[in-house]
Amino acid sequence: MVLHAMLISIQAAIDISSHLISKNQLKRPTTYRETFELLGQAGIISEELAGELSDLAGLRNVLVHIYGQLDLDEIYSVLQNDLKILRSFRDEIKELFKKG
Repeated sequence: MVLHAMLISIQAAIDISSHLISKNQLKRPTTYRETFELLGQAGIISEELAGELSDLAGLRNVLVHIYGQLDLDEIYSVLQNDLKILRSFRDEIKELFKKG
């Protein structure tokens, strides 16, 4: 259940980022990782956050494609840190929308 929630959260961040890329007429990303990198390069989110989110896109791919072979101890460790990244993304996007 927790892994599914994490997958949904990462996918939501990707979807929001894709919308922002389209709205700002940025280059079309070729990977989920690049989605966040483009936002960082455009100054829409911080470069640091873009890098962290790019790593989360990699986790999303692991969750989707290698689900049956996951090391749950490693995933637990990742979850402890990555929730902070998703919260930072939420906060930066909320500020962006407040600015209009």
